Amino acid sequence: MGGGMESMSSTAGRWRGVLFDFDYTLADSSPGVIECVNFALREMGLAAAAAEHIRATIGYSLADAFAILTNRCDPRAVEAFGKLFLERSEQVMVDLTRVYPCVPAVVGRLRRAGLKLAVVSTKYRRRIEAVLAREKLADQFDLVIGGDQVKRSKPDPEGLLAAMARLEVAERACLYVGDSVVDVRTARNAGVAFAAVLSGVTERSALESAGATWIMASLEELPERLEVAER
Repeated sequence: MGGGMESMSSTAGRWRGVLFDFDYTLADSSPGVIECVNFALREMGLAAAAAEHIRATIGYSLADAFAILTNRCDPRAVEAFGKLFLERSEQVMVDLTRVYPCVPAVVGRLRRAGLKLAVVSTKYRRRIEAVLAREKLADQFDLVIGGDQVKRSKPDPEGLLAAMARLEVAERACLYVGDSVVDVRTARNAGVAFAAVLSGVTERSALESAGATWIMASLEELPERLEVAER
């Protein structure tokens, strides 16, 4: 499917690590994001944004999301938006985030197969870890790298490269799984293969055009795609 990424079909069995995006890949945090964005906008005296427009910015940095939603990029306004978003996020984000039902079985199967697993996301690490702990999934992941741990947001590959280095997994043996065009570009910039899931708001055609190697209706397809035997 799509562009320049290497076909996975001829390299089955080579995988040693799987890195996951978080929002719309492992979990749906859109109710929390919508609440936090509109809280920040209201506090700044700006008009609230439509839910569907906010959903389309999930996975972007807060600065990029603010620019997309308001067509403004003034550094002081961006800073104010970020502070207000994070203030509200501390109160509501974890409670309003729901892990997809298939996730425990999928990550458990990959873990039993000996794969190293990590989360690489723009969401703050402590919030990801709080959700994983609540769902009793924290011990299934070797590493979580959040947006607060990198200097450059996706599609810069900093987070993916850091995860691979810490897990000691080479690019050819690593797969990134996400839901957006930004995720595809991040994988390409890191030199790793990419599998897309259609659990977000990005259309299949956009993911194909961006060069996703696999496109899955659900994360449930991942173990079979990786040829991971049931144990």
